[in-house]
Amino acid sequence: MLPGGLPFQPWAAELRKQRLAENSKDHPDAHCLPLHPLQLHFHPQPRKIIQTPGMVTIVYEANNGLRQIFTDGRPLPKDDPQPWWFGYSTGKWEGDTLVVETIGFRDMGWLDEQGTPVRSGAKMTERFHRTNYGTLEIEASIDDPQTFTKAWSVKFNQRLMPDTELIEFICLENNRSNEHLVGK
Repeated sequence: MLPGGLPFQPWAAELRKQRLAENSKDHPDAHCLPLHPLQLHFHPQPRKIIQTPGMVTIVYEANNGLRQIFTDGRPLPKDDPQPWWFGYSTGKWEGDTLVVETIGFRDMGWLDEQGTPVRSGAKMTERFHRTNYGTLEIEASIDDPQTFTKAWSVKFNQRLMPDTELIEFICLENNRSNEHLVGK
């Protein structure tokens, strides 16, 4: 995910190693649960971004995920927010870039396919910028001192497909793979 590797705290590096050794058997996606927003940025399934006054909504085809980004000027919660799979997000426009801050993730979620953990105290800042008609550039920064020795950022592009429709994705319907998961 990051050149040179992520700056893990020792416990987090060990947990990631364990998750990989167990063939990711506890990955949320393997159990039809939502993915972390950072992981969804790298997920191959499409999404739609819908902007309305006061809110940007991202609809993910993967597990029918729905992420709310409040753009009505409200601040992030000061007290410990109710943890959500996608966290609690507020956003604002800086020129033509949407800057989103998110806190309140569920503890011990997965940031990526490799099992990188994230703690509930983490803060993610994303910068969404449309560089041309077909490209959305996203820069995501993770600040989670419990998991990492320092904050880090990654920048990547997504291809825009404005004429594409999402399909219905129901993970649990006829799902017969759970019985085959390693360690079950």
